[in-house]
Amino acid sequence: MSKKELYEQKTEELLLPIMEEHQFELVDVEYVKEGGNWYLRAYIDKPGGITVDDCEVVSRRLSDLLDEKDFVEDAYILEVSSPGLGRPLKKEKDFARSIGEEVEIRTFRPIHHQKEFTGILKGYDDKKIIIEMDNQEEMEFERSDIALIRLAFDFQ
Repeated sequence: MSKKELYEQKTEELLLPIMEEHQFELVDVEYVKEGGNWYLRAYIDKPGGITVDDCEVVSRRLSDLLDEKDFVEDAYILEVSSPGLGRPLKKEKDFARSIGEEVEIRTFRPIHHQKEFTGILKGYDDKKIIIEMDNQEEMEFERSDIALIRLAFDFQ
């Protein structure tokens, strides 16, 4: 297990009791380096959406626990936020909840001369994703070809 995976897993373990207590959903935890800084990010959600106050409550509790456990070796910035409108689908529960919803897929390499696709999520398993395009045609993607899959959002 990499250092990144270990930090994410341990942080998730610290967050789960907080999530249960407040009836929030832990969407994701990521430990990433951006612009020379390490970030430990937790994405949380609840029906009706997460507020700034919700994020602050979780951030304070998590920060105290991280200081107590002290397992992250590097200096880092802690962020707790909502997953946002363009919520990425990462876990089994994300895909299950999103069946029948419109999703955007970005691929690492062009498929049929394009790298971005939008359609209705029709099916998935641990190897592939199936969407129905506007023309009613189903398109299958290998998970290993997908750089990002997220819920689509339309501001109309």
